[in-house]
Amino acid sequence: MEQKAWIVTVNMGYGHQRTAEPLHELGKIINANDYEGIPEKDKTIWQSMRRSYEFISRFSRIPVIGKATFSIYDRFQKIFSFYPKRDLSKSNFTLEKIYSLFQKGWGRDLIEKLKVKSQKLKVNLPIISTFFTPAFMAEYFNYPGQIFCVVCDADISRTWAPLKPKESKIKYFAPTERVTERLKLYGVKPENIFLTGYPLPLENIGSEKMEILKEDLRNRILNLDPKKKYFEKYGSLVLEKLGSLSEKSDHPLTILFSVGGAGVQKEIGVKILKCLTPWVKEKKIKIVLSAGIRENVKKYFEKNIKKLELEEFYRGLTPVRSIEIIFEKDIESYFQKFNLALRKTDILWTKPSELSFYSALGIPIIISSPIGSQEEFNMRWLLKSGFGLSQEDSNYTKEWLFDWVNRGYLAEAAMEGFIKGEKLGTFKISRII
Repeated sequence: MEQKAWIVTVNMGYGHQRTAEPLHELGKIINANDYEGIPEKDKTIWQSMRRSYEFISRFSRIPVIGKATFSIYDRFQKIFSFYPKRDLSKSNFTLEKIYSLFQKGWGRDLIEKLKVKSQKLKVNLPIISTFFTPAFMAEYFNYPGQIFCVVCDADISRTWAPLKPKESKIKYFAPTERVTERLKLYGVKPENIFLTGYPLPLENIGSEKMEILKEDLRNRILNLDPKKKYFEKYGSLVLEKLGSLSEKSDHPLTILFSVGGAGVQKEIGVKILKCLTPWVKEKKIKIVLSAGIRENVKKYFEKNIKKLELEEFYRGLTPVRSIEIIFEKDIESYFQKFNLALRKTDILWTKPSELSFYSALGIPIIISSPIGSQEEFNMRWLLKSGFGLSQEDSNYTKEWLFDWVNRGYLAEAAMEGFIKGEKLGTFKISRII
């Protein structure tokens, strides 16, 4: 594979790595916080940040005290109201703390190694970072090539822009118009902002003609609109965008519930299973539980599957396996397995993380509770765009879920995401590079 760029990410949660994965054809993916030869002092700083985030994320689930603690932490990444539009370029405490660590040498080793590798290739390859800190490091330690930063939320805090944005050479790939406008308010020069959309996995799209995406959506829409409520009103639109439909989908109605990187909200997946047990047993619905790379989450799901007496439907002891757990020990294999499962997924149930952008694949999002300011803004974006619906009480899933399906609400969200969502971000980023 020809090395066209250094793809830099961090393995803190799944969001930044998931954003990097579709770009792997441009070059090797490097974890800024866990690469070969990373100095111990650098690794210690990264580990402290990661542990703090994961602890706070899990702790936030504890009533009253957990939420209060998380709200204090979240103040440092708060996104302020967009209106009235005003100059928001003044730096904040978090940014100043990050840059003070650069002064002590944090990140120098990574950037120097990338300089040496570029010299050996006799070309200053661009750096594409899916997290702001490595992009800041590259600029601070004078990386000679271009520096790009991929934004993975629908709106962003001031921390995403550098300390002196008007003097910075960092260029941004923005997933939404709001991010574009927000970066301008933070002082980033307009010529350094590219509205590309979020980079989605090509195995779920195909070429720029989107033949894979359309094929999957043709099957999905049949499951999401069994009573033809949506089709009665918008059938001509469906046919125009997707072509003719089959009589029957190639898979049963399938829900994929995805747990976040810190393992929070896993109990929602169990509630879904409990509520939908009769339909699982009758093979009318399939539940896919995404445990990521956390074996403790996988074991938690397996324990509860056994408790609900559903093991035969999970272990493949029946002709149709109506429960599946997505788990892999390494992140690349997990993403591959997750993306493959998405092709036969009708509903993606998740907190409003970077997965919010997967609505552009024509997959409606059922939104669980957001964690943090950025996810709250992602949720607003999903709801305003019509790409998702906020979950009702998960204890009564069997009631409201089938109401939504039978009334065509989720079919509408799927088509809205497909028509209005930006699907070709990966292609656009590749062309700019």
